[in-house]
Amino acid sequence: MNMIIRTIIHLSRSGKSINSANRALGAKASILPGIHSDAHQVFDEISTNNSSDFNQLLTSYARNNLPIEELQLFLQAKHSERLIDCSTLSCILQSCRDLSDLGLGKQFHCICVKNGFDKVVGVATSLIGMYMKCGSIDDGSRVFDLMPDRNCVTWNTMLSGLMINGLGPEVLQLFDELRANGAKPTLLSYVAVMKLCANLNQLLLGQQLHSCVIKEGFGSDGKVMTSLMILYIKCMKFVHAFKIFSSMSRDARSVKSWTAIISAYVQIKDPISVASLFNEMRRYSVEPNAVTYSTLLTASPAISPFQIHALVIKSDYHREPLVGTALLIAYTKMGRTCESLSIFRSIDAKDIIAWSAMLACHAQAGDSEGAVNLFKEMVMQRVKPNEYSLSSVIDASCSANAPTDLGKQFHAVTIKYKYLNSICVSSALVTMYAKKGSIESAQKVFDRQSNRDLVSWNSIICSYAQHGYGERALEILREMEKSGVEMDGVTFIGVLTGCAHAGLLEEGKRYFNSMVNVHHIKPTMEHYSCMIDLYSRSGRLSEASDLINRMPFPADARVWRTLLGACRMHRNIELGEIAAKNLISLEPDNPAAYVLLSNMYAGLGKWEERTKIRKMMDGRNVKKEAGCSWIQIRSTVHSFIASDTSHPMSSKIYEKLEEMMIRLKKDGYRPDTDLVLHNVEDEQKERILYRHSERLALALGLISTPRGVPLQIMKNLRVCTDCHTVMKMVSAIEEREIVVRDTSRFHHFKAGSCSCRDYW
Repeated sequence: MNMIIRTIIHLSRSGKSINSANRALGAKASILPGIHSDAHQVFDEISTNNSSDFNQLLTSYARNNLPIEELQLFLQAKHSERLIDCSTLSCILQSCRDLSDLGLGKQFHCICVKNGFDKVVGVATSLIGMYMKCGSIDDGSRVFDLMPDRNCVTWNTMLSGLMINGLGPEVLQLFDELRANGAKPTLLSYVAVMKLCANLNQLLLGQQLHSCVIKEGFGSDGKVMTSLMILYIKCMKFVHAFKIFSSMSRDARSVKSWTAIISAYVQIKDPISVASLFNEMRRYSVEPNAVTYSTLLTASPAISPFQIHALVIKSDYHREPLVGTALLIAYTKMGRTCESLSIFRSIDAKDIIAWSAMLACHAQAGDSEGAVNLFKEMVMQRVKPNEYSLSSVIDASCSANAPTDLGKQFHAVTIKYKYLNSICVSSALVTMYAKKGSIESAQKVFDRQSNRDLVSWNSIICSYAQHGYGERALEILREMEKSGVEMDGVTFIGVLTGCAHAGLLEEGKRYFNSMVNVHHIKPTMEHYSCMIDLYSRSGRLSEASDLINRMPFPADARVWRTLLGACRMHRNIELGEIAAKNLISLEPDNPAAYVLLSNMYAGLGKWEERTKIRKMMDGRNVKKEAGCSWIQIRSTVHSFIASDTSHPMSSKIYEKLEEMMIRLKKDGYRPDTDLVLHNVEDEQKERILYRHSERLALALGLISTPRGVPLQIMKNLRVCTDCHTVMKMVSAIEEREIVVRDTSRFHHFKAGSCSCRDYW
């Protein structure tokens, strides 16, 4: 290389072959990256250098993506002013564009005007490109408007500039102007405008463009037809897209074409066609790209995520954020948190979407600790949270094992990052406060929402439903209808749940019929489950059974479990046995069916049948889930099982229990020993009752907090009626509000009564 440089210098000094030196200089500077400093030296050594030499060297920097070096050459070169021509300025302006250096670009604009080059088409086009890339739309438009002549490159540059600055309507207006002025749109112009039409859902203009491209002879071009196909897909005109794809030759179908048509079949939920097209694509040796794989991963069960994962690793796409995030989401949907975390760690350049997806994974798994640690890690890496990452970590703070004040802390974080007005964040806060027992705080967040969408309304309706305030849920529903927001399936789940928990049988039946006949929403299993719960709680077991038989699909375990629980409550042994049989066939390893049936037999004094069920559980190695209650005192969570003596304060807890029982009995409390399903004496049954886990948690709360401080207790099973009675009486005696969350709902005990009005 050094020999070449020395030869060029010798030739230039001798003056024998300046053209030879120029050709060597240009060729070597453009072909061999890294010799630009040597080329610069050569240029300075050449005594008769001219604008052609100068432009060749500038071009070499541009080709090797070295805009800074190109500008330095211009500024440092001897006599650069006299070497300027149109090509020089076009090169320099492109470097200003690449660097987004508006100030320097304006200085070169002045040089263009000074030398009379500002109206030359090539230079003016470069000026437009520079201004648009730097976001100076008015300056770019002014240059465009003052041009006496424009070529296709000029029009395309202006169209692209408006597009990258998000000026969709202006792009369409300019395209109309282009055609009105008799200019002929190029292939690239059509592609750019069709892309914009797709983003803006401009179907009518897209159809006009379809006619134009056929007329102009672009109907066989792969890029144009792919852009047109994507336009139809985004406008939900799938039949047109399928026809275009079918008409394209095999050579015209790029990976982008295949990916687009696969995405169309994903949207219409046709997994068979998705799998078939993917196999056909590979058979024609078209290699999938990152977008293809991420599209396929949203189409499960079209192709197994495990199979796609294997192909992704083989193709070395697993470290790309787009594919990695799609894989992460696919594994999250399958509940495979460990695999999701492993995939997340393997992604090279994690963007906020990947972080948000992993936070959502932790939230789905109920792993509040994992979500909090990941959020801290994200902030430490200077990744700014967005509304989706914040809503995910707020969702995670709803989990049963999360500290009660964790959600409040993230409420403060949303204020810090100024996302409190985000609908998805504020709706997540509504749900969080409701799940943590504070329906009042949930209502306050809802009241502060400046804009409300369907998710906002659904959040507050479902919150009141879970707290048993069915009438309030219906009031909010009527407000929602007045606001003009259309209800969806989730809305009706909230409404029907509220009706079930409040005993609003007729209202529930009316809303279910309205959902089907007025709003034309097809009921899902969850809607039927709500209706069966409504009938069951009302004691209408035969109607619940009839509805199960009329359902358009087989009942799932949730439906049979609801009916079985109601049969136990209302002592309907025949229907209960049918429900238990179906539940056990669906979930043979779930202890719920065995325990409910066993308790039903015990409640009716059928001890032999109860023993048979217990033996069946032992034979199948099915273990009964232990009842557990927990309460948070300051920052510590204390958990208990029935008759627990492991707590450090056990002696004081049982002293408080004894004191409570004496006081309650003086006020008329009589233990409901029928609830103790053991064949023992009443005195022992009474002793079993007052050692229930929720009472131990209550006693700890009473002795560990100042009088008047509300208490919140969580339980993994349904609260028994005797404990329910005790909680009501204690709330009056101790002058405390006590909130209990069991598997069914929230109970708010205050001044001797419960929010459920003894209906649960």
